[in-house]
Amino acid sequence: MKKFKPLILLASFLFALTLLIPAILVLPFGDGKASGKLGEDLSNKAPNSETADNSSKDAAVEVAVYRSSAGQIDNVPLEEYLVGVVAAEMPVEFKEEALKAQALTARTYIVKKMLSKDNLGVPEGAQVTDTQIHQVYLSKEQMRANWGMEFESNYSKILSAVRATSGQILTYEGQAIDASFFSTSNGYTENSEDYWSNEMPYLRSVSSPWDKNSPKFNSVKEVTLKQFESALGVKVGSSGTIGKIVERTTGKRVAKVDFNGKVLTGKQIREKLDLRSSDFDWERKGNSIVITTRGFGHGVGMSQYGANGMAADGKDYQEIVKHYYQGVEVTSADTMLATITAKK
Repeated sequence: MKKFKPLILLASFLFALTLLIPAILVLPFGDGKASGKLGEDLSNKAPNSETADNSSKDAAVEVAVYRSSAGQIDNVPLEEYLVGVVAAEMPVEFKEEALKAQALTARTYIVKKMLSKDNLGVPEGAQVTDTQIHQVYLSKEQMRANWGMEFESNYSKILSAVRATSGQILTYEGQAIDASFFSTSNGYTENSEDYWSNEMPYLRSVSSPWDKNSPKFNSVKEVTLKQFESALGVKVGSSGTIGKIVERTTGKRVAKVDFNGKVLTGKQIREKLDLRSSDFDWERKGNSIVITTRGFGHGVGMSQYGANGMAADGKDYQEIVKHYYQGVEVTSADTMLATITAKK
């Protein structure tokens, strides 16, 4: 049997060598460490797939929305809620970066609202209404009715904007901001205290020249002399001057008007006469008062048409929000979203 031993040894050596060679070839490229991973190259990945992981950040949260017309509460996934808000609050034909900015303000608003204990004006069991009291919201059915054949493309465009900002909110010194917005400025936004009572350091007056291209920049409204006097509680008389502007805001809107000793704020006049803006002037024509306004909305925070103008100029959504909200940061909302989920 001894004469077969060398053959056995040779066979064993050759077998071992076949196992060793692949290892020798691989080791120099792996620095001696295991580095095997499943690779992936989605060169032809579907639209928005780059944000698919991000969208999961909103997935665990639901918003209890009071549907005012139906008188019922709908529990809506946060992502779906944000799509419905952007669809209701901003024209879908706006640039993608403007839509992203709107999605970011909408998420900031609802996250701040859900973290607070403020349920004023909200029916029991709901967190927010679908009206301008909070944020206007449209369901998929309402969007489909509004857009018809363009529903799929419009919905996809807004969903993309929401997912591109998923899990992000606007903060100032670590706290979610009051992300107010409006349609069109008069060329400037307002300081918060010039329209509301609270001074907020991030709601400062900034220039917004893009708004002059908005179809809502100029507006004319005519009211009868009797309606004017009744609404404002003043007497016009036969004087050639109807009131006198005695103060303007930093945002160049009317701050105060003196009617022979009775002083009204620009905000009061806007609300009493249902004007588009508090930047106005007027003149008497016979028994009517013709009022011209510049801009549309309260003027505090982000101008939507301004945001679209900035997007058209090549600005991204972060540049847009940081222009209209001074000193803010775009921050991950992961911790806040987890807190909201834990409360349920």
